[in-house]
Parts: sequence; C-alpha cells; structure tokens
Amino acid sequence: MADLLPRSKVKGVDMCGHSVFHHFIIRSDLGCYMYSTDVHKGLNLTIYNLHPSCQGGDHYLASQNRFFIIKGSRYRCVSDMSTDLDSAVYDLHPKCQGGEHYLSVFGRFYIIFQSRGVFRTTSDLTTYGDGTENILHPNCKDGLYYWATFNAIFLVQPKGDWGVQFHRTYNLNEPYASTYSVHPDILNFLPGGVAVTHGTAFAKWELIKTIANHSKTPITWEKRISRKVGYTKAKSSSMEHNWKVSLSASYTAGTLTEAIAKFQFSLTGKYGGAKVNTENQSWEEATETEEKVNLTLQPNEKIYMWQYKLGFGKEDVLFCRDIRFNDDPNPPTDVPLPPSNM
Repeated sequence: MADLLPRSKVKGVDMCGHSVFHHFIIRSDLGCYMYSTDVHKGLNLTIYNLHPSCQGGDHYLASQNRFFIIKGSRYRCVSDMSTDLDSAVYDLHPKCQGGEHYLSVFGRFYIIFQSRGVFRTTSDLTTYGDGTENILHPNCKDGLYYWATFNAIFLVQPKGDWGVQFHRTYNLNEPYASTYSVHPDILNFLPGGVAVTHGTAFAKWELIKTIANHSKTPITWEKRISRKVGYTKAKSSSMEHNWKVSLSASYTAGTLTEAIAKFQFSLTGKYGGAKVNTENQSWEEATETEEKVNLTLQPNEKIYMWQYKLGFGKEDVLFCRDIRFNDDPNPPTDVPLPPSNM
C-alpha cells in the first residue's frame, strides 16, 4: 500500500500555516508552493513561485504573516516567500537546533524531536526564552508532516484504512481533538501523493507487434510500425484543473504535473514509485511515430516487438523511446532507464 513520502525524506518540502485560512505546502524541489484556505476541502488552491533564496530549507514555519526558513543552525525570516521581501537572517539557539519538525502556534515556537518523543516550546528561536520541554502524546508521535495556524496544531499521519488523514490538536501532549481527510487535489501536490490518488507506478515492457513466418521458406518482412512516444499531457494535467497557477509562476499548464510525475516515478515502491529516472525521455505530448522495420524470418519463426512504458494505476502516462525485438513471448527483463537516486 503506497504512502506519502515523509517530509524528512525530501529536503525543502514542508507544510506550514499562520491563520485559520492560510495553509501552505512547500515544494522547494519543484521551486514552488501551494496555498489553500482548507486542506480538507481543497479550497482556493493557488500555486506560487518560491524565491531562490527561500528554497532548500530544512524546515518551514509561519507566524503572524512571517515565514521562517531554517537551514542548519540559522533561519531566514521573510514576509513573502515569492519575493523574499523583508528578509533577515538569525542564529538559532543551540536548544532550538536539530528538531525534526518546527511550527508556530499560540504565540510560541514548537520544536519537535520526534525520534526522542519530546517537543520544546519557546517564545524566541534565537534566545530560547521561556523554553520548556514536554513529552509527545503517543497519538502525536507518528506525523509525516506537522504544521499549525495561530490556534491549532495539525499532523498528517501515514495512510490507513481510510486513506491519508490529518488530525487537529491543541496540545502535542494530549490526544488529538478531531480527524479529517486530506483533499485529493492537495495529495497530488505532496510527494508520493499521486500514487495515493491515481495508483502506484508501473514500469513495464508492452508487446506492440508480433511478426510470424508460418511458411516453409525464409521471408523478408519490411513494414512501418506505428507506436506512441511521449507523455499523456492532456490526461495527466487534469489533476491541475482545480489549481490556480499564479501569473508570476514559472509553470504553465501541464508542466507542473510533468515535474510531479517525474518525481513520483523516481520514488521507491514503498512510496508508489518505480525508482527510475525519466529525465531523458520525451516529455512532449504523446504522438504516433513510425518505425521502419526490415527483418528476415526463418520458417516457423516469430519475432516480438516490445516498448517500455510507465504509468499510474491502470493509466498509461509515459511511452518511452526504448523498443526491443526478440523471439521470446515473455517480456524482456532488463530496465532500460537509469535508476533514480531517491
């Protein structure tokens, strides 16, 4: 059962918020972030560019219309992640360093040390003013993502019997108060989410032509064979239909889902991927191309023509250039694409 990729597995990916109707999903690896007024209902989804100076953070959090981007022992504070407006850099206090998740709520900063089962709170990340350490409640230990608005804390848990859900709580050392599903349009934007909404990735050889000589003499077979090559852009970009792309964003229709699909294919099977690098394949709109084939077949010989393709669930997404001819009715066993480093 494919699951979301934990925040800790991809540098520059996180969730944060600063008011009831302001939630942000950061995809620094894609150079953008998503805004939503409701993670459960998937309302007002808008994609914005992420300024280069705001990319590659270890953690992202927000408080009172300010964003905090943590890198190592320092953090950058900005009022707009698209423009890097009003930016300033500060040192983290030693007791505020090394957290596995960060958020801001109730006028304080929370630093979660998930593996230790504790969290710290402070009024100031540079001084650790009014610092405290508390025990994480068991229900709050297994979050893949943590974020907060000014009056509540949220955590996304691994996929369960009811899909991917997130919980709302008012104190990390108490049981969560309520549970909601994550909207599919937001899942599609999170790492690993495409496999949750569309099905796990497949990568396989497909038989596209069988050529046989049933005569008693050798024959020369020469024909043009049509095959599809490229990306099913129109079909795949349908997941963007409920996303509004800001006019300043560098992505155009279809190109963002292309980047997301490439990333999804690069993941391991645990997160619904195929662990292959597809960068060098054709990502233009899939079109029919012709291949001239000239073969000599011996009596009673069969030749099988295979093409490599990838997709999600039962949907074909990418038709690769790679083809193979062999005399075996079983598909080839080699993988023609390079392995990914995810």
